[in-house]
Amino acid sequence: MLSIIIQSTQQVRQTLFNYWTIGVFLVALLIAIPILFIVASVFADTGEIWQHLATTVLPEYLKNSFTLMVGVGFGVSIIGVGTAWLVTMCRFPGSRILEWALLLPLAAPAYLLAYTYTHLLDFFGPVQTGLRSLFGWVSVNDYWFPEVRNIWGAIAMLILVLYPYVYLLVRVAFLEQATGTLEASRCLGCNPWKSFFTVALPLARPAIASGVALVLMETLGDFGTVQYFGVTTFTTGIYRTWFGMGERLAAAQLAAVLMFFVAILILLERLSRSQARYYQAGSTYQSPPKHQLSGMRAIFSLLVCIIPLTFGFIVPAVYLSYLTVANAEYTLNKSFWEIAQNSLILASITAFLGSAIALFLAYGKRQGKSGLLNFGVRMSAMGYAIPGTVIAVGILIPVTRLDKIIDNWMRSTFDVSVGLILSGTITALIFAYLVRFLAVSFNAVESSLEKIKPSLDEASRSLGHTVSSTLLRVHTPLMWGGILTAVMLVFVDVMKELPATLLIRPFNFDTLAVQVYQYASDERLIEAAAPALTIILVGIIPVIFLSFRIAQSRNY
Repeated sequence: MLSIIIQSTQQVRQTLFNYWTIGVFLVALLIAIPILFIVASVFADTGEIWQHLATTVLPEYLKNSFTLMVGVGFGVSIIGVGTAWLVTMCRFPGSRILEWALLLPLAAPAYLLAYTYTHLLDFFGPVQTGLRSLFGWVSVNDYWFPEVRNIWGAIAMLILVLYPYVYLLVRVAFLEQATGTLEASRCLGCNPWKSFFTVALPLARPAIASGVALVLMETLGDFGTVQYFGVTTFTTGIYRTWFGMGERLAAAQLAAVLMFFVAILILLERLSRSQARYYQAGSTYQSPPKHQLSGMRAIFSLLVCIIPLTFGFIVPAVYLSYLTVANAEYTLNKSFWEIAQNSLILASITAFLGSAIALFLAYGKRQGKSGLLNFGVRMSAMGYAIPGTVIAVGILIPVTRLDKIIDNWMRSTFDVSVGLILSGTITALIFAYLVRFLAVSFNAVESSLEKIKPSLDEASRSLGHTVSSTLLRVHTPLMWGGILTAVMLVFVDVMKELPATLLIRPFNFDTLAVQVYQYASDERLIEAAAPALTIILVGIIPVIFLSFRIAQSRNY
């Protein structure tokens, strides 16, 4: 009898494994289609177009992209590591508020800062107008003022909004460093600065590498900032090649080159973590020792932390709020509410579908523990590392071909033309969002699911529950916080996404991000103020939630 039960259980598990494996790989294949088409485009023959691009604009794309990566990488490393150390290991006026406030620039996409500071600092903006009024200057011949719209301005904007990636990961690394290690360095005669450089910084190296890698991937994928500042990079080149030259395959090949650089960044980040191991003894949850600062040291630390926060969040948020309120009749009009509704619908649908798919993938991985299944899950969650322009090109090419196949079949069979069914529709746009942000929801759901003991699965099965029933009645209530986190993060990311939306959106269907881009391109920042401020306000929600979760987990 026992052997029959064991055999039956094994058969159930084998059948379950097959079902989940097939399901996971179907989802993985569907999500990976855009990436596969981009890779396949490398072998396509584009005639002389690619040679023309390679000899004219490709060197400039490489140069500008490399300059952006070096400048942004250096800037976020200095600001992120420095501010993380100060608020974690030191005490000075305002340090407790700055612990979470330094994350606020995450709520503002770089292109919003680019539009805001251009309006603030141009010749007719309030800054230069105020200077001319104050000093009696009449024209630009009377004074010099730095130009914002160049590659250095783009670097500054990207640093201000991306340094929180490094700050967040490095601060968590500092919090997890064993107290005994730092105290031992102090007993050996190290002052706080020497302890930082010889002990804390080397131990935080994996976190720094991960944070900088994320920042560089975001930098390579940025479109709105570099487009507005006139900096030619791969993302702007893909857009121009697609829409300006009408060469889709050439645009796909440019996207493949950009994806190659992203793959190198991912590989370097993983190699940096695998080359060394960092072990710590003692309790990782004990609060690290704090250095009480006073006098000039406290003032200097406060300035170091408050300057990036001020220019990365406070100034643009306050200025956009002023423009919105002062020009409410132009900003909060009927068009704004209609477009806000579009963004809300897209973000809500994508967040719901993304979380549901992530739950399916994570539970499938839990049920069928195999390398093949794990590979399929990871393949379906790799889209977040791919820039939005690349994903857009990878979706438009196969979707357009599928539309042509369907239309030709309908013509030959029923003598009816159905036109474009998927291209330029909300369906294609939501699919692009799912490819781009599935990894965000998957990581949140998987982390919650891993905290549930496998014994609960066995207990549920022994009580007669099926796999689906166990997932719905046992696991889902226990991991509700992780699911809500996934929904919230995807919702906010969709609200901010610009390049994929700009390329795939249906005709005459705009979102808040697209409207901001269009108004800013026409130098109409007053009309762009309300949608830009809405994006920032929505982006604050996960930042505050994330800060609360970190403080709660550390009881800090």
